[in-house]
Amino acid sequence: MSQGKILWADDEIDMLKAHIIFLTQKGYECECVTNGMDAIDACKSSHFDIVFLDENMPGMSGLEALQQIKEIDPTVPIVMITKSEEEDIMNEAIGKKIADYLIKPVNPNQILLSLKKNIKGKEIINTVTTDAYRSEFTKISMQINESSSFDDYAELYRRLVYWELQLSDSAVDMDEILRMQKDEANSAFVKYVKKNYESWFGENTDRPLMSQDVMKKKILPLLDNGEKVFFIVFDNFRFDQWRIIRELLSKDFLCEEEGLYCSMLPTSTQYSRNAIFSGLLPLQIKQLYPQFWIDESDEESKNQYESELIGTFFERYRKKYTYSYNKINDSGAATKYVSELKKLKDKDLNVVVFNFVDMLSHARTDSKMIRELAATDAAYRSLTETWFKHSAIKEFFTALKELDCKVVLTTDHGTIHVRNAIKVIGDKNTNANLRYKVGKNLDYNAKEVLAIKKPELVGLPSPNISSAYIFATNDDFFAYPNNYNYYVQYYKNTFQHGGVSLEEMMLPIVTMKKL
Repeated sequence: MSQGKILWADDEIDMLKAHIIFLTQKGYECECVTNGMDAIDACKSSHFDIVFLDENMPGMSGLEALQQIKEIDPTVPIVMITKSEEEDIMNEAIGKKIADYLIKPVNPNQILLSLKKNIKGKEIINTVTTDAYRSEFTKISMQINESSSFDDYAELYRRLVYWELQLSDSAVDMDEILRMQKDEANSAFVKYVKKNYESWFGENTDRPLMSQDVMKKKILPLLDNGEKVFFIVFDNFRFDQWRIIRELLSKDFLCEEEGLYCSMLPTSTQYSRNAIFSGLLPLQIKQLYPQFWIDESDEESKNQYESELIGTFFERYRKKYTYSYNKINDSGAATKYVSELKKLKDKDLNVVVFNFVDMLSHARTDSKMIRELAATDAAYRSLTETWFKHSAIKEFFTALKELDCKVVLTTDHGTIHVRNAIKVIGDKNTNANLRYKVGKNLDYNAKEVLAIKKPELVGLPSPNISSAYIFATNDDFFAYPNNYNYYVQYYKNTFQHGGVSLEEMMLPIVTMKKL
């Protein structure tokens, strides 16, 4: 069985017979030519798995042939071989996207390594990655069983996301196994939250960093230290999405991940983001600043007073810091904001909320086309990466690195791919969210949800005296018995938030500074 088809172009090809024999014995098919024109003709008449191209041939140079071969077959990997070590030749070859660069004299093992990297590379990576995950599977299972604190589950989630990213690019056949292990981890995390969540709101409690702590613990110390701070909040942004974006930002910024923090419940913008900016729980906002709290039943936007809530935070801590607040919903607004950055550099704090990821999540629910584009978690991450690369957000970060400031990036909550509908009954005033419900006389299966019957104990307001909150867990979502089939068909396999899961509650918080 052939290991691959090679085209080798070199005007001294007769001196390479030993290499050709070595490769033939290894199972490769080799076709040899002595000049650039013959190499181009060969590529027109046949497809090769790789091309070895001598840079210094009489007539057409290797670099000239490279350009034309790429026009014929853009996907074929080309390895440039040369006697020259001149930097400008290397730069030109690399600029034309060669797969490898070898200096003569080359030995057979160098050639074999280049072949494995460029022809067998993905297959080798798949095999190694799959084997590595198999060896980790038992360790992760033990970690799930032994986790007993928020930090334990944060470390577990980081480990699962690491393997999710590794396997999504290599070993498709392992995806289902990883998903089952992630479901197991979520089930254990749900039990942990059910057991401990209410206790996090008592006095002198040992609890994780939560939404209402972010301004006090992560932003205020920087300001008190004399730093100029840009506080960036991506609405509805998961840890795995951050890990994808981090790769793009790390070229310009040193990104210091400060662990994962915990979103309060409900994991939705109205509650968690208002808590972030105010430094208060929702019940406290309603009690202290009723003019800035919008109830579930009200038609108004639930986050229209975020700038004012930031002001109340500074007032309570008796700080005179200057700040700006901007919400960016599209590339046009982002471009305009970039043009105004220099005017804002003297502010102590600049808060920027990017809504695109949340809009993408909702669009995926409502649009069949977006559903197809983001049918899986991996595709959803890919769509996020594409947005970042080609939107004005990247331009924003490019401009931001020129300013002398600290950057703190985080999110208000994550989102989960829901698959299983569970029935709930509520009156007409019950809210519409698929991952949490608040209302009176809710009818549900207690084993399937996290129920908070005394909302005030966890800092949540009650629309009525008898109101309770229930939260969907794992990958469940709520559906009403009437029109049940419609709900199941329309919302199954969408991304939702508001409930209890690793994806929704375990959130990145990152301090960035330019390199």
